[in-house]
Amino acid sequence: MPYLVTSALPYANGPLHIGHLAGAYLPADIYVRYLRLQAEDVVYVCGSDEHGAAITTRAKKEGTTPQAIIDKYHEQFKRAFEGMGISFDVYHRTSSRLHHEVSQDFFRTLYERGAFEQHTEQQYYDVAAEQFLADRYITGTCPKCGYEEAYGDQCENCGSTLNPTDLINPRSTLSGAEPELRETTHFYLPLNEHETMLRAYLQEGKVHDRNHHEPSTWKNHVLGQSRSWLDDGLQPRAMTRDLTWGVDVPQEIPGSTGKKLYVWLDAPIGYISATQHWAEQHGKNWEQYWKGEDANIIHFIGKDNIVFHCIIFPTILHLHGDYNLPKNVPANQFMNLEGRKISTSKNWAVWVLDYLADFPERVDELRYNMIKNMPEQRDSEFTWRNYQETTNNELVANLGNVVQRVMTLVNKYYEGVVPDFERQLIIRGDADGNPTSYTLEMQRLQKDVQQVADSIEQYDYRGALQRVMDIASRGNQLIQFNEPWKGIKTEPERVAVLLNFGVQQAAALAIVIRPFLPGTSDKLQAMLGLPPLRETGEWVALNASLKLGNPLVPTGHGVNTPTHLFTRLKDADIDAQVEKLNAGMASAAAESAVADISYEPLRDTASFEDFVKLDFRTGVITAAEKMKKAKKLLQLTVDLGFESRTVVSGIAEHYSPDEIIGQQVVVVANLAPRKLRGVESQGMILMAENSEGQLVFVQPSEAQFGGGYVVR
Repeated sequence: MPYLVTSALPYANGPLHIGHLAGAYLPADIYVRYLRLQAEDVVYVCGSDEHGAAITTRAKKEGTTPQAIIDKYHEQFKRAFEGMGISFDVYHRTSSRLHHEVSQDFFRTLYERGAFEQHTEQQYYDVAAEQFLADRYITGTCPKCGYEEAYGDQCENCGSTLNPTDLINPRSTLSGAEPELRETTHFYLPLNEHETMLRAYLQEGKVHDRNHHEPSTWKNHVLGQSRSWLDDGLQPRAMTRDLTWGVDVPQEIPGSTGKKLYVWLDAPIGYISATQHWAEQHGKNWEQYWKGEDANIIHFIGKDNIVFHCIIFPTILHLHGDYNLPKNVPANQFMNLEGRKISTSKNWAVWVLDYLADFPERVDELRYNMIKNMPEQRDSEFTWRNYQETTNNELVANLGNVVQRVMTLVNKYYEGVVPDFERQLIIRGDADGNPTSYTLEMQRLQKDVQQVADSIEQYDYRGALQRVMDIASRGNQLIQFNEPWKGIKTEPERVAVLLNFGVQQAAALAIVIRPFLPGTSDKLQAMLGLPPLRETGEWVALNASLKLGNPLVPTGHGVNTPTHLFTRLKDADIDAQVEKLNAGMASAAAESAVADISYEPLRDTASFEDFVKLDFRTGVITAAEKMKKAKKLLQLTVDLGFESRTVVSGIAEHYSPDEIIGQQVVVVANLAPRKLRGVESQGMILMAENSEGQLVFVQPSEAQFGGGYVVR
């Protein structure tokens, strides 16, 4: 039975952070490695999503080209995924010639089969930028939750799917200006006509496991979110855009001039083009993974992409007519960071490449923590302190400890050779001295291994990982209960039973931890004197041996000198990361504050002769009161030393009358008097506006104050 497994194509306009890994890549990698260990025919595809508005926006911001942007992040993605042990069979890119051809052919087929409608519509246009604005070129306030940074296609705060005209107070991301509506024509996918098909598809909501046993349902939040869109009523959605960057609509189609494919039509077709690229490289038939009667298509994504993978992509696959629909879309929720949402704009993130640079030997420690806290059903959180605790208290003290103890004792008591033993001998099974045996422990190990498998097949990776750690805990308990350092002198034959089983358990752990901690699996295999796992059915062999009670490592096999699978993290290591995280956010905030400052344009040039006509005098405010029916005005009495003046000043929204009595000020003293609200104002107080819009008094040095001094 072929499996086609995908992870959401990362968008090539920024680096990867741990939230991305926990959402779409780690869960898929676990599932794929498990299927390979089960000798299943599986292809794992992904690639960089390299079209769309945000890429051209970043290119303009950085003064470069879209191609330079996507090349930069495509290479970063490949290094990040490789460094974290994500085992794609192919990592492609949507800017490739093959992808453009596949996407255009897909669009052409849909067009020929009458899948589209053409509508002339009002679309936002940026006059300053001289172009129509695609969804991601527009931000504004979400009409459903009030989030002020919603995009024209989706609110990333509440997850609602939107149209640009839904936004309140829309603005262009190119110029910051309010766009205007202009007429344009696009190809629309009438989603509303396919609600019956989609409801039936989602109603089934089931996928059989690899042996066609009991069906497992889709995640509740995936079905719930998908059905809510259906209940709200689907609307036709434009599948083309007025852009200069992207996949061209086939030129022979009327109305194609200047049109590009909508990125959410283009991007998921990237799964198909990536599969075709892999098949070409390996001499395989790509169609059996997408069109075969028993093919299983599984999409791993984050919850923000559910609508596209459960509504839009299934619709276009159905309308094309030659493809299977996805069997499951096990979307994860979001991973937060230290009590906040991960934010790229605020630099509140643990960047994958930064982590690999700081901890190049601790890839599996991060994988372990993210899997243990994976947001499978609800949002979860990563903290550096928790990362330290799981490393020190679970990986070092449990998994690493049991392997270290067994291998050390085998080397110490048996010169590194797996000991022979008598199967009928009884050893201590618990703290109360109740008996167990090699046979009973192998049977228990078989059940534990099967529970790990069952959890993985249900996409319950947190549960599966816990069951792996339970196996390690059982090994530590057996050593502690039987105290081989004592028994080697009094009952050496029972120590042989214990340590032989310890080696078998370690060999089983090397296989069952492989989907989660592949680097640790390699270390453990090497310690056992066994070759690295190739992920070609080893789990099947493990099951067969455990069912028969046969050893995984034969008596007389030589093992190697033990090394530490994991080492403890020091407080200083964690303190440095917390400090780095906070400093990054502070730096981003400072840059944003500078970027957000707007400056009034300069007025027309004034001659020097005009300027010297003004007479600036120092003074002190001796009285102040609010003016009736004037929200912004205060009536001031200012002592200039040689006389007092009445000055009306528009500072009431910034200062109360009481707080400015005695305030030293600079007055333009020779302005012609002017009546404001019936009061003659005999001058003007000089004020300045800070970056927060607050008015502040302009003051000369204190030495000049005594009243009436000329300010030069």
